[in-house]
Amino acid sequence: MAGVRFDGVTKRFGRTVAVDDLTLEIEDGEFLVLVGPSGCGKSTALRMIAGLEEISEGDLYIGTRRVNDLAPKDRDVAMVFQSYALYPHMSVYDNLAFALQLRHVPRSVIDTRVRDAAAILGIANLLDRKPKQLSGGQRQRVALGRAIVREPQVFLMDEPLSNLDAKLRVEMRAEISKLHQRLGVTTVYVTHDQVEAMTMGDRIAVLRDGVLQQVDAPMTLYDVPANVFVATFIGSPSMNIFKARVGSSGADVLLETGGFPLPAPATRRRELTARIGQELLLGIRPEHMETIELAGQQESRATIPARVEVAEPMGSEILLHLRTGKDTFTARVDSRTRAAPGDVVELAVDLERIHLFDPDSEETIVAPEAEAGVPAVGEAAPVVV
Repeated sequence: MAGVRFDGVTKRFGRTVAVDDLTLEIEDGEFLVLVGPSGCGKSTALRMIAGLEEISEGDLYIGTRRVNDLAPKDRDVAMVFQSYALYPHMSVYDNLAFALQLRHVPRSVIDTRVRDAAAILGIANLLDRKPKQLSGGQRQRVALGRAIVREPQVFLMDEPLSNLDAKLRVEMRAEISKLHQRLGVTTVYVTHDQVEAMTMGDRIAVLRDGVLQQVDAPMTLYDVPANVFVATFIGSPSMNIFKARVGSSGADVLLETGGFPLPAPATRRRELTARIGQELLLGIRPEHMETIELAGQQESRATIPARVEVAEPMGSEILLHLRTGKDTFTARVDSRTRAAPGDVVELAVDLERIHLFDPDSEETIVAPEAEAGVPAVGEAAPVVV
């Protein structure tokens, strides 16, 4: 096994910069997820590791080897593509064995590896079948098996679950995670689905327009996003963002939006007092709001009045799409809520879980306590990237 290191890597297609000065270290045995919207450069970064795209600038290392000029076959990596890419005329056994046969691996070794991989993936009873006789989930297992039998230093997975239905995606997420725990091989996994990223990765690297925005553990990205983009990309439904102004009313410090004022959180009162009169962006996650009837009593709560435009029952919860003033936003509330379109509701907000961003740079405004290395109450410790 081996780690992977990008050292100032840039990839250009003509004048288009697909990946811009990427510096990122993936530890030996780590499961790292590259995530971002379509066109952000995540698949291009993966293909550069595989050797399927040339590097325009910078250096790429697998283990201690610089692999910029190394042919794909010499990099000791195995890639699982979005399409299953199985040979339709071959049996499952032959699909699994083919790459090893090309390398002239002894037949006995091939047989052992194929049957071991099939046992791991639960497809030992399918070895005689052709791909057309398999379900989508079974075909994906065969595609994973072709990578496993190679016993590579690094697994590369390019949106391997995107062709599966929702139920199978959930099942295969768990299967891939268990597979990584069992094999311990360094894995770089590309997806645009932030739920996959959050549930599977040891760390997540968020890309936007070819630029790395933040790389950290899933819950750190959720609790301490580096900027508005990461804050709204990680989490579903995405974080609500309001334009706000720091104001005051007597001795109170307020965050004033077009539709409602919120008192400053106790842990950030001193900081916000120094910003009175300034504009900022206020972020509130849908799950950090609840209708006042079901919220319970808590000192750090404040309320937002809003009109329900759409209510979406989800079984265990309800998504409310609301309007207050000129702002529209979403709240994820208890399934016992009986709010209907047209109703005016009072939503309780946990003030200690709001997020503040600079309106110009859109970067997170870090509390002074966190800057000093001591997280404020209700905040996770920031991790320097």
